[in-house]
Amino acid sequence: MSSVETNIRWILLTAVAPIAWGSTYLTTTTFLPEGRPVFSALVRALPVGLLLLVWRRQLPQGSWWWRAGVLGTLNIGVFFLLIFEAAYRLPGGVAATVTALSPLVVMLLAWPLAGERANALGLFGATLGLIGVALLVLQPGGALDPVGVAAALAAVLVSAVGFVLVKRWTPPTDLLTFTSWQLVAGGLVLLPVAFLREGAPPALDWPAVGAYAYLGLVGTGLAYVCWFAGIRHLGAGPTALIGLVNPVVGIGLGVVFASETFALTQGAGVVLVLIGVLLGQPAVRARLRGLATSRRRAVTACADDERRGRECVPAS
Repeated sequence: MSSVETNIRWILLTAVAPIAWGSTYLTTTTFLPEGRPVFSALVRALPVGLLLLVWRRQLPQGSWWWRAGVLGTLNIGVFFLLIFEAAYRLPGGVAATVTALSPLVVMLLAWPLAGERANALGLFGATLGLIGVALLVLQPGGALDPVGVAAALAAVLVSAVGFVLVKRWTPPTDLLTFTSWQLVAGGLVLLPVAFLREGAPPALDWPAVGAYAYLGLVGTGLAYVCWFAGIRHLGAGPTALIGLVNPVVGIGLGVVFASETFALTQGAGVVLVLIGVLLGQPAVRARLRGLATSRRRAVTACADDERRGRECVPAS
């Protein structure tokens, strides 16, 4: 299997995460109890983290105790709190698209913190993605809660730092164990905050229980294993660009299930987002470079044939 095909497989695996995350906003506003963002974040992180930890039976060693704590706080604890706050205050598509500003932030931080230099085509892809995000956010007649927007933007910054540190600190274990450390650490950070801010847990009906189970197992456990795999194999910047699939899913689900509006400008935004995601991937860049090289060789060969008085038959 070629390196390009291998990278495409990692891209598809990583895309599982933003696809799952794109459903978080609709799930939150439809099935979860109102006004309980910290409890929702806690239930999403800690149970599945403990299940993975019991399954893998491996605790951090040495410096990985504090590193796991830092990563869990950034990627899970604080990020979940902010993202649920945004989900309760913003329409699903808007909340998803504001948080999709992270690729540019990740690229800016990955260079000084992880030595990952931004590629020109990747930056161009991020720019297209950001334009697409803007088109998606600017909905006709859409009112934005400033606290919700602030929470979403803060989530972008916090998660960007966490994702870059994941790339810089190579874990000494497998991805399931590594993910469990972060989920448990983040959940333990959220535990006292949930009780101090929101009090006793709310009564849950069966749809809420099912929604929490889905968010924990699929939207957290499976999604973060795929996401951290992408960061490890593709890099922080390209992985962050794949996260732009999140708002596309959020917009689509909002339109289909929540009767949210969908304007022509948003359709253009979706197209730009998807193009930006593709242009930012190493596999796509390698394929484009290969095509360009083949084209140059064909043109050079034709020129040589014409100089020798032979008929040029370009390759198809």
